[in-house]
Amino acid sequence: MSESSACCGPGYATPAEATRAEPEKLGYTIALYTGTDVVEPDYLATVDLDPESPTYSEVVHRLPMPNVGDELHHFGWNACSSCHGDASRERRFLIAGGQRSGRIHVIDTADPRAPRMHKVIEPAEVIEKADLTAPHTVHCLADGHVMISMLGDGKGNGPGGFLLLDSDFEIAGRWERDATGMEFGYDFWYQPRHDVMISSEWAAPNTYLGGFDLADVEAGKYGRRLHFWDWENRTLTRSVDLGEEGMIPLEVRFHHDPASTHGFVGAALSSNMFHWHKPNGQWEVEKVIDVPPVEIEGWSFPVPGLMTDILVSMDDRYLYFVNWLHGSVNQYDITDPSRPRQTGQVWIGGLLGKADEVNGRPVAGAAQMIQLSLDGRRLYTTTSLFSSWDNQFYPAMAEQGSRMYKINCDPENGGMEIDPNFLVDFGAEPAGPARAHEMRYPGGDCTSDIWL
Repeated sequence: MSESSACCGPGYATPAEATRAEPEKLGYTIALYTGTDVVEPDYLATVDLDPESPTYSEVVHRLPMPNVGDELHHFGWNACSSCHGDASRERRFLIAGGQRSGRIHVIDTADPRAPRMHKVIEPAEVIEKADLTAPHTVHCLADGHVMISMLGDGKGNGPGGFLLLDSDFEIAGRWERDATGMEFGYDFWYQPRHDVMISSEWAAPNTYLGGFDLADVEAGKYGRRLHFWDWENRTLTRSVDLGEEGMIPLEVRFHHDPASTHGFVGAALSSNMFHWHKPNGQWEVEKVIDVPPVEIEGWSFPVPGLMTDILVSMDDRYLYFVNWLHGSVNQYDITDPSRPRQTGQVWIGGLLGKADEVNGRPVAGAAQMIQLSLDGRRLYTTTSLFSSWDNQFYPAMAEQGSRMYKINCDPENGGMEIDPNFLVDFGAEPAGPARAHEMRYPGGDCTSDIWL
């Protein structure tokens, strides 16, 4: 995908301009061997997304990390539409952190089809300079810095904090002045027009790295709060306790229209969607979608959907989310954000037995990470969540690997269908079955671009 306004800096002038960009031709996804019997480094996979290409829906390049066992997880760009208008900036480098190692990789995509390693920041340096580990969400800032939510301190305890890298990818310190009131960290999204940054809570690395234990939830070791920060002053101004209905709030998504105050967060364990907005000068939060748990034979409690990933289409009309344990991908019309209306649903894997096989291959896992094309017509999904959690809930994934699927979406009338002609089988990788996780496009996407 070409930058439509290269003379004016990276990205697009507006979300509407982004929706008119050329269709994506390539995609990047994290692929990992952590948690399998394959002793190889995790890698960045380049996937051919061009239907006219002879290598369509194949992995066409693999960039291995320098070390084994990082557990690559989420990653992001050094520049996005928040830097549009600055001709000196370029969306060129991907920053990918290792959840288990704490190592941060800077990847050069000057050759989009064959990225190469540019720089590695070792965990000892991050601990020494910022006392942080477990890198998660990556967002660029308009001033040239890159900000990463870090989920643990140097010993893997909560709440972690927010690491800043300068434009040369040197550690510039921590973003927050004071994290008092934040018990745990996870995702974040900033919106300077409203002087706000909103962050969510998973748990401390020492709690979640080994797998999920319901006793940890009962002991209060998992989060349930949404935090509102003063963006300019870097201070926490308000925390909203979402209660039992808001256990483990994960992905945070604002409307793309920077004038809007509407946004959403999915509470994974409670499987509820919450909506925030600022109707009368104060931030308000309300539950707007409730996915009921399901009784499954052999389980001692009703199984929640586990709403692990969500996104908002670039035109702010549709909200997508997954239920990783149930196996569904859901599309809701959010024209009225307080009253979302379901317009589509497909099934990929899951524990309910509704789609154990998709496009001719068994699914070990379920739809998990999602990424939508800028025009809202193609939704891609991978099936791995986190190695220790994969092994706990879907043990066959370690031997079968995970899959990447494409779902065709109707942005005019709503509706979704799994594309029968697209399947990336990470179970057939050259070094052995791998797990695929978060995805990015060279030209930006619906979960990383921010407008000021």
